[in-house]
Amino acid sequence: MEKERKEKIAYCGTLGSFSREAARRLFPNAELIPCESFEAAYRLTEKGDADHSVLPIENSYAGEVAPVIDLLYRGSLTLSEVRDMKVVQNLIGMKGASPADIRTVTSHPQALSQCAEYIAARRYAEIPSENTAFAAKFVAEKGDASLAAIASRECAEIYGLEVLEEDIATGESNATRFAVLGKKSAPARNGENFLLMFAVNDLSGALAAALKVLADHGYNLKALRSRPLKEKPWQYYFYVEAEGELRGDAKRALFADLEKLCATIKEVGHFLPEQHI
Repeated sequence: MEKERKEKIAYCGTLGSFSREAARRLFPNAELIPCESFEAAYRLTEKGDADHSVLPIENSYAGEVAPVIDLLYRGSLTLSEVRDMKVVQNLIGMKGASPADIRTVTSHPQALSQCAEYIAARRYAEIPSENTAFAAKFVAEKGDASLAAIASRECAEIYGLEVLEEDIATGESNATRFAVLGKKSAPARNGENFLLMFAVNDLSGALAAALKVLADHGYNLKALRSRPLKEKPWQYYFYVEAEGELRGDAKRALFADLEKLCATIKEVGHFLPEQHI
């Protein structure tokens, strides 16, 4: 009897990373494929070498994960799920060190942002890293008691480090939203939200008019954000999260009206809100 093929799930990071934990919880029986960057994980699924990518899109304190949002805008994958996962950021360093010994911290920019008040109060220097787990590995390899990473407790255990201080992020509830990305759209589900991205024409009032079109079609906006268009300085694309079903005739009608105002429109995908892992 032929052995059943395991799904392949790409993520950014390595053992101990929050992305790996999210991928493991979402796909407990899958083969997890670590990648060195968000883009590498995204492209692996785009090329067909992975079935899905699991990437962080937003943190409850630090906001959107900009490189991933740009991939959603420019790439071809479809979003099918968004899940919240509680994240506990810890200061981890060499065994025997203390927070008073630390002069420099390294982590992913999102983690550094989540812990900005803690870092500023202690006047630590910062070294950005591609991933929290990569940061922990870097600290272990350096063996410098004045260097620490901001990462999970699991990272400390994996890389032979010690938790110097627990739960150092600003705010009591620090959560990250992870998106499941693939080539196929999710089936319609009651109560779903959608993500839509667009760049408006350079006309007076075009953005306000586009938002009015969404409202006129009965969609309730939950979020509106902007990102710079790399090829056009000081111009932006927008992405909205809205309640409602965006499929079939409803989608065609909305797009017909938006196309009068927008240079580009992209439906990123659908998901059920307030789902946790």
